Amino acid sequence: MAQGVGERTGSTQLAVIGAALDALFDESAGLLTGREQLDRLQESLRLGARFQAWQAQLAALIDAAEIAWQEQGTSTATWLADAANMTRREAGRLIGAGQGLARFPVVAEATRSGEVLSGQAEAITAVLDDLPEDFPTEVVREAQQMMVGFAATHNSAELRRLTSRLVEVLDPDTAEQRDAARLEREHRLAMRNRHLVFSYDHHGSVVFRGSLPVAEAEPFIRIIDAYTAATKRGLDRLDPHAEHVTPGMRRADALMAMVNHHSQESLAPTHGGDRPRIVLTMSYDKLLKQCVDAALAGSGQRITASAARQLCDADLLPAVLGGPSEILDVGRAQRLVTPAIRAALELRDGGCVFPGCDKPPAACHAHHILPWWAGGPTALSNLALLCPHHHGILEPGHDPTTDRWKVRLRTTGVAEIIPPLRVDPSQRPRLHARFHTRRE
Repeated sequence: MAQGVGERTGSTQLAVIGAALDALFDESAGLLTGREQLDRLQESLRLGARFQAWQAQLAALIDAAEIAWQEQGTSTATWLADAANMTRREAGRLIGAGQGLARFPVVAEATRSGEVLSGQAEAITAVLDDLPEDFPTEVVREAQQMMVGFAATHNSAELRRLTSRLVEVLDPDTAEQRDAARLEREHRLAMRNRHLVFSYDHHGSVVFRGSLPVAEAEPFIRIIDAYTAATKRGLDRLDPHAEHVTPGMRRADALMAMVNHHSQESLAPTHGGDRPRIVLTMSYDKLLKQCVDAALAGSGQRITASAARQLCDADLLPAVLGGPSEILDVGRAQRLVTPAIRAALELRDGGCVFPGCDKPPAACHAHHILPWWAGGPTALSNLALLCPHHHGILEPGHDPTTDRWKVRLRTTGVAEIIPPLRVDPSQRPRLHARFHTRRE
């Protein structure tokens, strides 16, 4: 009977909270001054944190008592995922937050009073969990009080970085030794957890997921940062249709540039008796007509015609298939751009020919000005060096009326870029600065 009364009381209290929220939504915030609105937002954050702490502790209590198992025959996380449309990760985080508050009562009291926000509480309990197991109860309690005090001046990210500082204050005599042991322990765990996974999303992308220890990841980060810093745009920055490039896109471009450089320099070790190659399969008839329906052997993933054409100077092994998919011809890399043509091309162009681009020859593709599928020869008179980014911009499509960037060679062999109408209505040819210098 007492339990039923408690349930009704709890439901009534939640109903009161719901009614109060309804009143807040209905109230016009425009009647308040700017200062009053800021104060109200700050106070609402504290009230929200108090309510979230209550939710987390309730979820942890339900999980500890296995109530979901008894009532629904499932775990608390699974029940939350179904009943509240939460992800398993969100449900696990809610339960974990409540379990952390149960372990550290000083922190729990601070969240109940609104002194500590929910994100700060999770950070604090994570730091406290990392304390040495041999710390006595009174020292752990002192640590809780210190961390709650730090919450007044530190956000959750800053609080998570206080582990070593906390140990140094609580146990200065052994802090250095303990910190060294903690770092070794974390590195061993990071090494055990290292992984790199590739997965095709079947919508044109490959998704990467992985983890590396900090020390081992740092060189990778530095290399990507270096390629990112070297990635520049040229004249195409004037194009109003040019895509907005985010920092994440720049890092992705940097990774592709690094792989391209690795391929161009043949730096990869042999695998299966040969260097890593891209094997492209396509119908012979379609190869002659439009270079469509290309697929990557191994993964079987189809790629666009423009992407296939951009591989024209890669270490590419074209496997041309007939009607019944028998192999009619397997070409070699020299079938496309021979070493002699490549050397002459690098000497002539000196790098990417797109104005404003400073990519060196080694970072460039040999671009067919008149596409091979349209009858263009693999000859110096039909080639120009382009970096991967500008190769994508200048690679022609099959619609001759498209307003796009173009490249052509002068009689002297100098490449000039023709901007689209949207950039320059007069379409005045542009030369790279290095060609102006040579001409002078």
